[in-house]
Amino acid sequence: MRKSLPLALAATAVAATAIAGVSVVTTPDKAAATLDKAAATPDKAAATPDTVRWGPCTQKAATPRLECSKLKVPLDYRDPDGRQIEIAISRLASEKPSQRRGVLLTNPGGPGGTGLTYPAILAGAGLPKKVLDSYDVIGFDPRGVGRSTPVTCDLTKEQQARGNFPPYAHTAADVAREAGNARTIAEQCATSRTAWMLPHTTTANTARDMDRIRTALGEPKLSYLGASYGSYLGAVYTTLFPGRSDRIVLDSNMGPGGYDVTAMRSFGRGMEDRFPDFAAFAAAQPEYGLGTTPEQVTAKYFELAKRLEAKPVQGIDGTAFRGLTFEYLYSDGTLPLLAKSWQALEKDRPLPPSPPLTEDMENLMSARFAVICGDSRWPETVREYQRNVAVDRLKYPMLGASTAGIGPCAFWPDKRVEPPVRIGDRGPSNVLMVQNERDPGTPLAGAEKLRRAFGKRATMVTADQGGHGVYPFGSNTCANDAVTTFLTTGQRPARDLACAAEPGK
Repeated sequence: MRKSLPLALAATAVAATAIAGVSVVTTPDKAAATLDKAAATPDKAAATPDTVRWGPCTQKAATPRLECSKLKVPLDYRDPDGRQIEIAISRLASEKPSQRRGVLLTNPGGPGGTGLTYPAILAGAGLPKKVLDSYDVIGFDPRGVGRSTPVTCDLTKEQQARGNFPPYAHTAADVAREAGNARTIAEQCATSRTAWMLPHTTTANTARDMDRIRTALGEPKLSYLGASYGSYLGAVYTTLFPGRSDRIVLDSNMGPGGYDVTAMRSFGRGMEDRFPDFAAFAAAQPEYGLGTTPEQVTAKYFELAKRLEAKPVQGIDGTAFRGLTFEYLYSDGTLPLLAKSWQALEKDRPLPPSPPLTEDMENLMSARFAVICGDSRWPETVREYQRNVAVDRLKYPMLGASTAGIGPCAFWPDKRVEPPVRIGDRGPSNVLMVQNERDPGTPLAGAEKLRRAFGKRATMVTADQGGHGVYPFGSNTCANDAVTTFLTTGQRPARDLACAAEPGK
């Protein structure tokens, strides 16, 4: 089992954390229910979906077996015969048709990240053969992303380099200063050539697109494997379409509110949860020169951050340093790279090469802003962000004064088609949640809230390991086997399961 972070999840980390050039049932309310009637009833548009014609993929994939196609879906599901947009889809077909039981739709997270090559990435990362035989594994670029109809905020190179986290704010004045940059990006998004897509580029509409994919493929039900933000996307899908959900696996789970202001602030907690793993790793290898005890390594973090804020090294300032550290905590496989990066910064030497990022950063960031700002309302006053920063700077000093800061969502246009979907316990008991105990990107605390919201619908498996992404990228056999068993047999653990650490893997 490979231990390095796959490119798809690395891109997810970047979507969440790129900083200064560092690649990092209760039923829905009435308004949403009206939309879902349009999406779910056999209206004219739904009854005559595009015929999927598979062909070779034009983008580079890990396997030549991956096939691609495009599907037209409504921009606005309240007007299913109105303006249409394109959704790019892919398929890694089962090589054992006699064992095939349906389709497994996948999403690697984001929002903003492409998922078209994700089936091939999953196969290359060790998705078990019996899973690959049981399903056609389906990938897609969500609306607004990549080879689907894309959105743009016309972000400049400088804005892209600034990334998705605000700079670390030491004072209220730092927050007020950043508000100008946040407002500018929001205005660019609202006046770009794709501004017409913004009210409709939401998680709920992406879930409705997923159901159109299911219809176009001629499948009565949809199984699903989604990680990170993809966990929330899957939760929304199985809430809107409980009767069309087959086996739903949610990996590295967001809270039931999705990617809202609470989730953004939770990165601060995730950093604190995960960092001790790195501190122990670096302390056990004194050749890095970062300290011989976890306490010394932790002190080195704050020392370097302070020094780099005063005088950047190799183009890395304090905010970039925090972002780089956070991103490399996503995988045990990148901990040595993190230690070498610290070592280089300590001695003012060039940083080691980072994993390549092949995605379009402008589109990735723009699509992310569209979804997270369009899904829910964020605080709209600078004063509230100043209060949040003051709290999180003390509570989560490693990163909290950045992730609690102000971003474009504070200035987003007020027009929203519907409120967020409320995740609840109505529907079949067919959800398996899988979660690392020390996940920097989607902390355990948020997963536990989602688990409570699902009630009897879900069972959760937690693994005593760190990092972002459990299946099939993690090394915990207990957790991986639970997912494989569920996908291939439908059997989940009888109750929530805690998988012990498996040292040496």
